[in-house]
Amino acid sequence: MKRFFALGFLLLFLGCASEDGVTRLQLWHQMQPEDRAVLVRVVQEYDAKHDSVEIEVIYKETEELRSNYQSAGLAGLGPSLVYGPSDQVGPLATMKFVQPLDSFFAADEFARFDERALVKFKGQTYQLADRIGNHLALVYNKALLPTPPTTTDELFEIGQAVTKDLNGDGVTDQWGLVWNFTEPFFFIPWFSGFGGWVMDENGHPTLDSPAAIEAFKFVRALRDQYKIVPPDCDYNTADALFKEGRAAMLINGPWSWSGYGAAGIDYELARIPQVSSTGLWPAPMVSPLGYSVNVRVHGKELTESVKLLKYLLSDDVQQEFVEATGIIPSSLAVREDSTYVSRPHVAESLSQFEVGRPMPIVPELRAVWDAMRSSYQSVLGGYLSPEDAAKKMQRDAEQKIQEMNE
Repeated sequence: MKRFFALGFLLLFLGCASEDGVTRLQLWHQMQPEDRAVLVRVVQEYDAKHDSVEIEVIYKETEELRSNYQSAGLAGLGPSLVYGPSDQVGPLATMKFVQPLDSFFAADEFARFDERALVKFKGQTYQLADRIGNHLALVYNKALLPTPPTTTDELFEIGQAVTKDLNGDGVTDQWGLVWNFTEPFFFIPWFSGFGGWVMDENGHPTLDSPAAIEAFKFVRALRDQYKIVPPDCDYNTADALFKEGRAAMLINGPWSWSGYGAAGIDYELARIPQVSSTGLWPAPMVSPLGYSVNVRVHGKELTESVKLLKYLLSDDVQQEFVEATGIIPSSLAVREDSTYVSRPHVAESLSQFEVGRPMPIVPELRAVWDAMRSSYQSVLGGYLSPEDAAKKMQRDAEQKIQEMNE
């Protein structure tokens, strides 16, 4: 029986056709557990039907995947296919580590997809996405909170009402809101809700703004003034508290939602509450997730890689992800099917998606993330004022971008 290589190997594998006539492909990805299980299953099914191909699927955390892929690219190695968020396209295309896909797909094949699934850089398509949302939304536990807040004023009031010391020992047991507030990606909805954004249309950082200052103050107020957010709340803490039924609301993305149902939480989705002082809906970054082909891949390996890519983007495979994890598929046919639009949580997810903003795919975004992280965390830690943090992250972003372009 042909061997299927599962998750976890850290080996840099150079796919090729061996003496036994088998073409060995490798796929690196950063899917979360629920999606990961579907990916492994559908690849196993494909692998079993193609005796001339062996496929190795390797999971890497997003930042690890990015850095390892770049290191492999410098050595002329790496996987046949790489799967990840659209913001990696700009850097990888600039470094010539991925190749354009336009010649591998006919016009009618591209027409199957939502146009946002065709991730382009300088006029060429370097990534094809199987999903177009990947956006944050408000998740709420219906047992603790039958109706979610629609504004931040309501968030303060309702959040305090459901934050409780259940056993009277002076320690909060149930929280109003939890989310990974230490990471800049999770800060973006509030930043945009106060009228800000990370960069302009020319890729220049726009971080030193009144919106950034007000958003910093808002996040600190949720934790320190209204006390509806745990003092130290990273991704794992927020995820665990919600799954344990100890949080009424959570901000997280579609990679996580099915896991809350599996944990026994009767949950629903809603838009992140409108910022009362601005009248703006928080706009989470909307980032397609999809596949790119390594620039070093050619010959038989390229042929088989493109075949695998088309299979992974097929309606049948996207439908399996829809049923398992509730993604917003890139296939227009799958999304227009009545069985999709009537699924639980779909309408609410699409509602949040509608007010999101596309994540920039320019290489400069990496510098922006790095600059934001230290300043943002310094505000949370009390080491910088919101005003000083906004200035510092703008200055750091500009410096990092200058260093990138030298």
